[in-house]
Amino acid sequence: MLNFLRTIDRRWIFALMGVAVALPILLRFSPPTDVTPMDRSVYEAIEALPDGSRVLLSFDFDPGSQGELLPMSTAFTRHCAEKKHKMYFMCLWPLGEPFIENAMAILKEEYPDLKYGTDFMSFGYKPGGEAVIKNIIVDWKQLFITDSRKQDLGEVPMTAKLKSAKAMNLIVNISAGDPGTKQWVQYAATPAGLPMVAGCTGVQAPLLYPYIPDPLDGLLAAIKGAAGYEQILLDRYPNMGEMKSSALGSSTAAMQRMGPQFVGHLLMIVLIVIGNVIFFIDRSRGAA
Repeated sequence: MLNFLRTIDRRWIFALMGVAVALPILLRFSPPTDVTPMDRSVYEAIEALPDGSRVLLSFDFDPGSQGELLPMSTAFTRHCAEKKHKMYFMCLWPLGEPFIENAMAILKEEYPDLKYGTDFMSFGYKPGGEAVIKNIIVDWKQLFITDSRKQDLGEVPMTAKLKSAKAMNLIVNISAGDPGTKQWVQYAATPAGLPMVAGCTGVQAPLLYPYIPDPLDGLLAAIKGAAGYEQILLDRYPNMGEMKSSALGSSTAAMQRMGPQFVGHLLMIVLIVIGNVIFFIDRSRGAA
């Protein structure tokens, strides 16, 4: 047996990993989700706002990181919709605009009482990175003349009297890199004193932890943070679990993605342990 494990073809390892990832998906297995204080802080930042508050959501990511960040964007959107907040969507990444359209499609399907221009709207993509943030903090309409649908901002109820981003009650940023959360912290949240929460990829999280708890009220790190946030929302708003917009973004997308990750990591740990056991046995026999 030891000799078999010692000389096993690596293709069997690849096959095992494929099964470990596929089975949880096919069986819809989701491991128990632990809610962290950080997940709770993000939830409270949105939940504590009076109903109908203004929330600026910037989707600064692309398809390469949607596995981690798309569930966050849909969870933030649904939470704001439940609270009847006014949602202002924008992005600093050119490929972030389709995710804005996805979020608005969810609102149209699951919250038909919310109307574009009155309850939510999109500015779309604007090039310039941090320069865009600096400008909208001073004068929004100097940079944005129309919304993503080419409507004059003066004719859109949500922006008719909007002067600058200082009018927002909360900034929500979902970031895959630069420009992203760091720039929103440096050029919006800090100088304007605006409250802010964010979601980011796992590799980016350690760089953003120093900004917590001020000016960042909370941070969702990777798919684990998104799953914890979804769990809180399902506990508070059970009706979200009944929403069937799976093509647009399931209300439990992050929790479902934790299954393959959990089993895959478990398999890796088992293989590492087996490898070390074989190594120490061989070393004790003088063969290592």
